[in-house]
Amino acid sequence: MVMKHYPAEFKANAVAQYRSRPGATIKSVATDLGVNTETLRNWIRAADGRRPGAHSTTRPTLRPRP
Repeated sequence: MVMKHYPAEFKANAVAQYRSRPGATIKSVATDLGVNTETLRNWIRAADGRRPGAHSTTRPTLRPRP
């Protein structure tokens, strides 16, 4: 399998698209973008500051910064 390298802007836009669609699943957004589901999941975790192997039972939410 060939590893693809995506620009940081594409990754950020993918995470933003997932977060902007409350009813969407990671799988559906990944399919729309043509990326692997686990790849998108890892980008979301990285954006949240979590390590790629960390598990969470809740969907990340946008929180205002103080």
